[in-house]
Amino acid sequence: MTEGSAVARPRQGDLVAAAHLSSALRSERPDPTLKSDSEGVTAPERARGADMSTSGVVRARVVAATLVALLATAVLALAAAGPAGANPTTASPTVAGYNLYFGDLHAHTGYSDSYAKGSTPWDAFPVGRDAGADFMALTEHYSTSNAYEAWTMDEWEWQDLKAAATYFTSSSFVAMPAYEFYLVAHSGEFNVFNVSDLPPKMEFLGPERLPMFYDWLSQQPGGVGQFNHPTYVTDNFKDFSGRSAARDAGMGLIEVYNDEFFEESYTMALDAGWHVMPSANSDTHNADWIWGRDMRTVLLAQSLTPANLYAAMRAQRGYATLDKNLSIGFSVNGGVMGSTLSGTASAYTADVKIWDPDALAGRASDAVTLVEIVSDRGVVVRSLTLSPAAGTQTVTWKAKGLPVKARYFWVRVSTASDDVNRRPGVTAWTAPVWTGR
Repeated sequence: MTEGSAVARPRQGDLVAAAHLSSALRSERPDPTLKSDSEGVTAPERARGADMSTSGVVRARVVAATLVALLATAVLALAAAGPAGANPTTASPTVAGYNLYFGDLHAHTGYSDSYAKGSTPWDAFPVGRDAGADFMALTEHYSTSNAYEAWTMDEWEWQDLKAAATYFTSSSFVAMPAYEFYLVAHSGEFNVFNVSDLPPKMEFLGPERLPMFYDWLSQQPGGVGQFNHPTYVTDNFKDFSGRSAARDAGMGLIEVYNDEFFEESYTMALDAGWHVMPSANSDTHNADWIWGRDMRTVLLAQSLTPANLYAAMRAQRGYATLDKNLSIGFSVNGGVMGSTLSGTASAYTADVKIWDPDALAGRASDAVTLVEIVSDRGVVVRSLTLSPAAGTQTVTWKAKGLPVKARYFWVRVSTASDDVNRRPGVTAWTAPVWTGR
């Protein structure tokens, strides 16, 4: 193995179309860059059945929960027959006193704009659970105004989503109720977690929605937001402008992978001062929750509870990976990923540990081939190249003498082949350790 300073350019668009039908669905959505209905565009009407009270829906779903198990069994049987089948882990790996929990923070059902028409959270959560996920969020669409109602959920569906999440959460699986909030007017889409109520409709127009959303989220106790697909229906959220300390506290994550790569957006957000961790999510609009999607967001938490996972998200304690069981530990001067140091250190040393059960079992395609420490403006300040044989083993690396004036460091991992695109290259991105400078 050799250490050097050569920079390996990350891939920014290698896709396997068959694995990402969500992109086709997006083309069928209305253009969110158009003005809302309050600005002269009539929202589509959505055919609804007879009105149902929330309590009635909940009772019906609980009664049907036993049938949902049959659906999950059938889906997983099909998945096991193909290359994208489930590969559940039996125990959570640990790093720096935290367990690593693997899941998906962006997925949809028929409550918004899923291809799986008629699917509900009561179908999706048990499928994700039985596919081996530690957690899964369902993030149904909700709009800033009355526009696009055909692609958004109603209040009763939100209440039903929360009921399903409560029902399926256990000591071995956390079901998260969340929503993807359309800001329209080219202001982007955000996932909102750990907020019990839907946000109020916004009567104001144009780009003012973005700072007002940040302010609203910062006032929700325990709430955490995620920047979704930063160059789809937005231009990097107005170049990540408008940050303040309070707004920063409400945002915890940014998608570095969602059908395509957004690493440049991740770097832009960090350089703008946002404290966010990277996530890799499916944004699936099909009935392949977890079992058909190999990207994972990994959260470092002391135990598998909703409170601990939300705390990890707010603390930016985690990483994104395109390998469904790649384990990464990363710290600087003893501060684990997501930490902010005192700002007074005269030297910085990073400790990195990476392992993959499949590589350790001899699968050469999962071997780690390159580890890079990335700093301000996306500059690689240290790199470690591994031979194929060495890459199949646990990687342990202590990188000393990192730049003392840096504001942050994070780790990028390349492998011989990731699980998503089946190609060599960048596979994982960690949250930074901020120096406090």
